Amino acid sequence: MASATRSVALDGLSGRLIEVEVDVSSGLPTTVVVGLADTMVSEARDRVRAAVVNSGTSWPDQRVTINLAPSTLPKTGSHYDLAIAVAVLGAKDVLPLDALRDAVLLGELALDGRLRAVRGVLPAALAAAEAGADHVVVPESNVAEAALVPGLRVVGVRSLRHLVALLTGEDEPDDPPVPPLEPSRETRWDACAGLDLADVAGQDESRLSVVVAAAGGHHLLMTGPPGIGKTMLAQRLPGLLPDLEREQSLSVSAVHAVAGVLSADEPLLVRPPFLDPHHTASAVSIVGGGTRGVRPGAMSLAHHGVLFMDEAPEFASNVLDALRQPLESGRVVVSRAAQTAVYPARFQLVLAANPCPCGRAGSTVDRCECTPLMRRRYSDRISGPIRDRIDIHRTLTAQSRPELAGALGDARSTAEVAQHVADARVRQRRRYADTPWRTNADVPGAELRRQWPLADDGHALVDAQLRAQRLNARSADRVLRLAWSVADLLGHDRPDASDVEAALALRGSLPLPGHLRPLVAST
Repeated sequence: MASATRSVALDGLSGRLIEVEVDVSSGLPTTVVVGLADTMVSEARDRVRAAVVNSGTSWPDQRVTINLAPSTLPKTGSHYDLAIAVAVLGAKDVLPLDALRDAVLLGELALDGRLRAVRGVLPAALAAAEAGADHVVVPESNVAEAALVPGLRVVGVRSLRHLVALLTGEDEPDDPPVPPLEPSRETRWDACAGLDLADVAGQDESRLSVVVAAAGGHHLLMTGPPGIGKTMLAQRLPGLLPDLEREQSLSVSAVHAVAGVLSADEPLLVRPPFLDPHHTASAVSIVGGGTRGVRPGAMSLAHHGVLFMDEAPEFASNVLDALRQPLESGRVVVSRAAQTAVYPARFQLVLAANPCPCGRAGSTVDRCECTPLMRRRYSDRISGPIRDRIDIHRTLTAQSRPELAGALGDARSTAEVAQHVADARVRQRRRYADTPWRTNADVPGAELRRQWPLADDGHALVDAQLRAQRLNARSADRVLRLAWSVADLLGHDRPDASDVEAALALRGSLPLPGHLRPLVAST
C-alpha cells in the first residue's frame, strides 16, 4: 500500500513543496529512504521508527520505501520526520489522510514521539502559502513563527500521538512540551537599544556623517586613533533607523529563522538588526556556507540592518573582498558542490579603522612610530574597490579639552535626531513610491540623473569636479545620492549647490558646512 504527504525543501530562503511518498510492500523487513536525501534525512528512518513504535503503533514488518520527490532536488534537515511518520501511518490505514491533502507538515520527532522545533519554519510556511497549501502543521513552539504568514491556517501539535488524536477524534494525550530552539547569542538585533547619540561628546561632523548615513542608507568608513569614538558612533546608528516595514520584517525574520537564531518569543523582528563580527571571523561566518547545508552568514543576518566591521584592516583579505558583490547587488550567492543558495544581503556597511598598525597616528597623547610605508600598506588592506563603494568617508581627530567642555549638553539625543531621519525617509518613500527602491543609496545613478536631477547650480558643481578629475563616474553617482540625502534632511525639494558641497565633504572627509550642525547640536 502507498500514501503521500507534503513537506518543504528550502534552498536559501526559497522553498519548494516536497511530496513524501511511502510504499509498504511484501519483502524482507527493511526501510529505505530515496530521493537525494543527505545523512540527516537518511537518519530519519530510525527516528521515525522509534517515534511510531513509542506512540503506540507498530512499524510495518515489511519493506518500507520512502521517496522524497522530486528526486533531483537535494534534501537536508530533520523537518521531514513528521511528514514521513504520517505517511507511514497512512500507508498502514491507521490515519485518514484526506484531512491532510492540502496540508504541509514540518517537524522533527523525538524518539518518544514528541515533536521538536525546527529551523526555517517561516520561509517554509511562506513557500507553502505561495504553493497554495491550505494549512501547515508545525511543532507548538513554531506556531508563532508560522502564524506570521497571512492567509495560512497553522496547526500546532506537541507529538505524533497528538496529531493522531486530532485526525481520529480521540482524546488529546497529555504530552510534556518540548522546549523551543534557543537563538544564538551571536546575533544582536537589540544590542544597541538604549544607546544615545548624545553620549558622544564633540565630534559634530562625525555625528552628522552618521545621521546622513542613516537618512539615506549609505555605507560609512570611519578612520581615527583608538578611543576617538568610532565604535560608539557605529553602535548608535541602528537607533536612528526607523522600524522595518512589514515586508522587510518578514524577510529579515526568514533569514534569522533559517540560521536558527530567531527567538520563539519574538518571531517577527521589527527593528533593524545589528551585526558586529570579530575581526578573526572566517569567510564562511561572514558570507555564509557550512559543511552540512548552506546557512546564511553575517552579511545576510544584517539584511535591512547594519553590518559593523570594527578594526576592518585586521579582517582577512578574502573576507573584505567578499563584500564587493553584496554591496552592489544586495544578495549573496553561496555555491557548493551539491547546492547553491541565494540569500538577501542589503545591509548598511560601517567600517572602522585605525590610521596605522600601532593606531597612534593622529593622536595628541601618544607618538606614532610607524613609517609612511607601513601606514600605506595598512590602509591598503581595505582595497580601492571597497573604498569606492562606500559613500561616506570620515576621519576622526582628537578633540581638545575646551571643545569637549563646550560640547557637553549641546548634542541632540537619538530621539530628536531620529525624527529628522524618519522625516527624510518619508520623503524618499514618497519620491520612490512606484519604484523598487526605498532609500537614496539604492537608486542607480542613471535613474537619479534622468528622473531626479540636481538643481542647476548643484549640477554645475558636480560637472566641475568631474572635469577636474576629482570624481570618477561611480563616485559622482554616490555624490548625487548623498546630495539627495542631505536635501531630504533639510527639507529641500531638489539638491542645490550647498547640498552638493555637503555631499562632497562627506565623500572626501572634508569639513562639513556649518548649516548642517543644527541637525545634531542644539546651539
